[in-house]
This record gives sequence, C-alpha cells and structure tokens, in this order.
Amino acid sequence: MDLTTCLIVDDSRIIRKVARRIVEGLGYEVDEAADGAEALAYCTGAMPDVLLVDWNMPVMDGLSFLRRLRGLPGGDQPKVLFCTIETRPDRIAEALAAGADDYVMKPFDGEILQSKLAEVGAIAA
Repeated sequence: MDLTTCLIVDDSRIIRKVARRIVEGLGYEVDEAADGAEALAYCTGAMPDVLLVDWNMPVMDGLSFLRRLRGLPGGDQPKVLFCTIETRPDRIAEALAAGADDYVMKPFDGEILQSKLAEVGAIAA
C-alpha cells in the first residue's frame, strides 16, 4: 500500500515548516493543521495516510484529537506519530494507549522522523 498523504498537526508554524520539508522529501503530499479541531475537520473530509501530531496545542490538544480521530469512520487506518517534548514514560504510554502508533521527541530531524515512519510501516526502511 502506498502511503502518500501526511497531515502535520502543530500549533507552531516553524515546526510544521520543518516537518513538511522532511516529509515532502520522503515523497508525501503534505497538508497542515494548527490544532486538533482543525485537524479533525480535515480528517472528516479526507483521511490522510499518516499524521504527525503535537501534544500541546490550543483549542484541542493532540490526545483529545487522537481519541476523536480513532472514533471516526476510517480513523483507525492512519499511522499516527505523536511529536512531543513530553519525556515522561506515563505520558508516552497514555498517547500509545489512545491510539498513537509511535512517538517522536522534539526537536527531531529527518533521520529520526524517517526511522520512526519506517518503524510503523509508513515508509520502506
């Protein structure tokens, strides 16, 4: 299955820009959302193949978004990488329990992101 679309959900324009450059370099078509509510509206219209989701955002945080996403029709399909500065194991476990496929610590680079995407089967290793 060719994964081609990626939605980057982060309230930081800079993080979205950096992530977009990396993910487009891996051959994805990329869209962006500034918070969970915007991302949820996007996913209701067109479900992306992969999502990079920030934890701490205004309006709707990443965890609330993830729980809502997984309840949508087809919402169990996308690979979700949680991108966060959270390092506490209990918080990471909470994200994984909510339906994240893996997590990436910020700041990340292309190599880290590529290896995480490969780990969850979103790109060929």
